[in-house]
Amino acid sequence: MRISPGLLLLATAFCCGQENYRRHTVHGEVGGAVPGEELKPLFASSAMAGAGYGYRFHPYFQADVGFQAVFGAARINDFLPTDFGQLRIRDYQFFLPFGGRVIVPIARDRFQFHAGGGGTYMWYTERLHQPFANQGFRFACDVCASRSGVGYYALLAGNAALDRDQHFRVGIGSRVYRGHTEGDPFGDVPGRRTEDTWITVFASFSFGF
Repeated sequence: MRISPGLLLLATAFCCGQENYRRHTVHGEVGGAVPGEELKPLFASSAMAGAGYGYRFHPYFQADVGFQAVFGAARINDFLPTDFGQLRIRDYQFFLPFGGRVIVPIARDRFQFHAGGGGTYMWYTERLHQPFANQGFRFACDVCASRSGVGYYALLAGNAALDRDQHFRVGIGSRVYRGHTEGDPFGDVPGRRTEDTWITVFASFSFGF
C-alpha cells in the first residue's frame, strides 16, 4: 500500500513531536461578551473576565477547564431595603467551559494557534451587595433571581511567548457559547426556557510550567 508524503509527514509530526513543552498552563482573560439568539434584544454587550487551567498531555492536544463572568448584561439595577439602607442588586452571567483544544505550534512553540470546544454550564444570577461581608455578616436576598442551563462552546485563539523559556504568553481569542437556560424571569428575559448564544472576545495572559 502506498502512503502519500503528506500523510507520512503528518503522522511523523504527531508521533515524534517536540518534548520540551509546558504541560500545565494557567491563564487569565479580560474582554467583552455579546449576546445573541433570543438574548440579543434582551441583554446588552458587557465586560467579561475569566480564568482557566489546561493540561497539555500531547504537543498538539490540551484538556481545558475554565471560568468566565460577564458583568451586568441584563442591566439589572435594583435595590433591597434593609435596616442599614438600600442595598444594590446587580446581575452576572457565569460560564464554566470544559473541553479540549488542538494546538498548532510554530517556530518551536514560540507561537501557537488553538482551536477547540466542549461543554459548558451557564448560570445567570442576581447578587446583593454585601457591605459587611468582611465582618462575617451577610444579608439574605430572597428576591434575587437566577437561571441556569447547559450548552457547548467553540474556541479560536492564538498566543506568543514573552520569554525564552516560554513560561509567559500573551494572546487573543474568542469563544462562542450556545445552549439553553431556564428559571426565573431575569431582567427582560421571561420565565421560560430560552435558546442562548454568547460571543466572547478576550485578551489573555498565561503562565506555563
